[in-house]
Amino acid sequence: MMQRKIMQSEKHNIPDGIHHLDSLTRLMDSQFRIPGTNIRFGLDPILGLVPGFGEGAALLISGGISLAMLRHGANGMLVLRMIGNLALDALVGSIPILGDLFDVAYKANRRNLALLIRFHERGGKKGPVWPYLLGAALLILLIFIALMILGIVIIAWVLEAIGERLS
Repeated sequence: MMQRKIMQSEKHNIPDGIHHLDSLTRLMDSQFRIPGTNIRFGLDPILGLVPGFGEGAALLISGGISLAMLRHGANGMLVLRMIGNLALDALVGSIPILGDLFDVAYKANRRNLALLIRFHERGGKKGPVWPYLLGAALLILLIFIALMILGIVIIAWVLEAIGERLS
């Protein structure tokens, strides 16, 4: 439903480059459909199947998409909301099984694109972004590092459990 709203949004006040971001957000959040249902998902929950590392990779891709969105105009509060969406997606998404189901439902990239489009439709004014962007980049980096550590811990735990079974 969000996809239709984005594509049907009025194009006035919206920079042309924003609409090409739709295909990237669709790939990450809603490219595929479960046959016989209206449930759509993208690469985000698929990558999330790899504990820690997959969610970290999805976070980096989503962060890149958000940075591309920010080039098309934003203010500090919009940046914070977008980064909040990504952080929530990455943190909850890192929980095995539950996180993958959350990724299917939440669609952080689609939410961020919708936020940016609404911002332009309402005539939002571009403001100072760099302080927010630097803070957001640091937050994404810290979450990414935490997800990598989580992945290493989970893999070590699994390998230890397998080793104990074999001996």
